Amino acid sequence: MKELLKTFLFCLVAALLVAAALRFDNAPQSPQALNDEGQLFYPAFTDPQAPKMMEVIDYDEATATARPLKVEFRRNRWVIPSHFGYPADAEQRLASTAAALIDLRKDAIVSDRADDHARFGVIDPLDAKVSSLVGRGKRVTLRDASNATLADFVIGKPVEAKAGFRYLRLPGQRRTYAVKTDADASARFQDWIETDLLKLSAADIRKIGIRLYSINETFGLVENRETIVLTREDGKWIAEGGGSPKKSKMDGLLQALDSLRIVDVQAKPLGLSQDLKTPEGIRLSPDSILSLRQKGFFVTPRGQLLSNEGEVTVETANGLLYSLRFGEVASGGTTGPAPPPEGQKETPAAGKPASQPKGEGERRYLFITVGYNEERAEKYSGGLPASGRGPTLERELRNRFADWYYIISGADFQKLRPSRKDLIQ
Repeated sequence: MKELLKTFLFCLVAALLVAAALRFDNAPQSPQALNDEGQLFYPAFTDPQAPKMMEVIDYDEATATARPLKVEFRRNRWVIPSHFGYPADAEQRLASTAAALIDLRKDAIVSDRADDHARFGVIDPLDAKVSSLVGRGKRVTLRDASNATLADFVIGKPVEAKAGFRYLRLPGQRRTYAVKTDADASARFQDWIETDLLKLSAADIRKIGIRLYSINETFGLVENRETIVLTREDGKWIAEGGGSPKKSKMDGLLQALDSLRIVDVQAKPLGLSQDLKTPEGIRLSPDSILSLRQKGFFVTPRGQLLSNEGEVTVETANGLLYSLRFGEVASGGTTGPAPPPEGQKETPAAGKPASQPKGEGERRYLFITVGYNEERAEKYSGGLPASGRGPTLERELRNRFADWYYIISGADFQKLRPSRKDLIQ
């Protein structure tokens, strides 16, 4: 009797389990839970002017490091917090990037497996739980004025044999999609700033002085002196002391000045910046002296500012005199150290360049100053009244240059300081 009761109970339990399984299998499924193709990623994101912050995080597989760049609307202007709050020329680019991300749809599901993320290049560049150094994508995040997330994507590789499509994933989700998009969210600092640094054109340059020297820091000596002075007369360039510049080298020098680009910046100490914005110039505060020396710039007892790798002066038709001084090798990274809290000055050690082998590609610190002289403007005006633009531009540029140590590429560094042997024929 007991065995019969056991058999009955087993059969009853089995019947209940089968009924439950049938009930589950026959339950209606929501097709949207399985297939969301064609849906918008962020239906509430409809205004391309709504983003007030964008962060782009790219990944450099060669160095296995994430490279972040953030652009933010702060105190009625666009700035780049990841680069010491440097002013950004961002409004148009950000709006076009936002417009490209607004209407993104889930065009096609390609995988629901996390193991496929590396193959499609959609591993989150910030995901520390994933050990893979390859297959990481570019993370793009847009936020509004209240810091609410408007959109957040990991953008991966182009889709094979499908032009205009890329693999894309939402952070924290496994599903990967193929999405039609032309969104160009750049993490390059150069893509977000004013490109015309010096605000001069080659046609306006009237005189160039190249002083090639270096500082022997051990003995406090200026070594390897060589000076080249070039003047423009009747549309032709001549060299002081005889000879004329080689056309290819002169064109390269003029082009480098006309289109000088910076690849990075570091903030000057607050006191040094304030000094440079006043006519009195640099005062010898300990912070200023230490900061200058770390970047390869030295103030002599007579108040003259010298640089580790010489300098170039440029006189223009509107009476401006630019001084470009070349300092130490800058570190090879793209972001530099973290910026100090807003309103505080940089600590003396911040921004000290790491050691880097010398070579053609080495980046250099550049210290720029500018001045205006009315007699110079009249001299280059050809007997006509000076344009009057010079003083206004001088004030604008002086205030801009005062805050920053600029960093230029090794290629521009070489073009801006040719030797007499290479330049003069």
